[in-house]
Amino acid sequence: MSQDDFELFKKELSDVQRLKNDRVNLHKANEGPSIAQQARREAAVGRKPNVDPNYLTTDFVEPVLPNDWLEYKKDGVQEGVYKKLRLGKYTIDAHIDLHRRSVNEAREDVFYFLSGSFKRGKRAVLITHGKGERSHPQAVLKSHVNHWLKQHSAVLAFHSAQKQHGGLGSVYVLLKKNDEEKQINRELFNKGFGKRL
Repeated sequence: MSQDDFELFKKELSDVQRLKNDRVNLHKANEGPSIAQQARREAAVGRKPNVDPNYLTTDFVEPVLPNDWLEYKKDGVQEGVYKKLRLGKYTIDAHIDLHRRSVNEAREDVFYFLSGSFKRGKRAVLITHGKGERSHPQAVLKSHVNHWLKQHSAVLAFHSAQKQHGGLGSVYVLLKKNDEEKQINRELFNKGFGKRL
């Protein structure tokens, strides 16, 4: 830099004043980590190096079309329970939106969201995957979510959502009861059974 350039630079900055406050206040309330973030953190604690707890695969995924219904129920799930899920009659305990996520990001999100929801006793959750009409190939995330939900050990059933919850771009998921929820049910049953005797 020449002396003339330096003098010109100093002249341009001559009226610049030092800020009195050097702290940034973003005025954003701390909402805390999401269920998926909490589950990721918990899984990271005590994890052996190079061991990925996420067993959801991307090897071969049967493609579905953007307007296909997603539906699945394990043996033993009562028809009345499944019908209530299909009709969106359960309170949605948690929700995750996978829009603008890559397949690998969505794989992580889905695994930790479902694992965290199960651990916290959530029973009915909603996953928004989008229809994938504009992706090439179409419905990539929707196809993967359909595949992953059948693999996840906590999932009992799932079905494409009703229109008010995202329609064919979302899916209701029914999760198993965790051990704590099972214990509560046993105690309630035993109390009710004891009263009838």
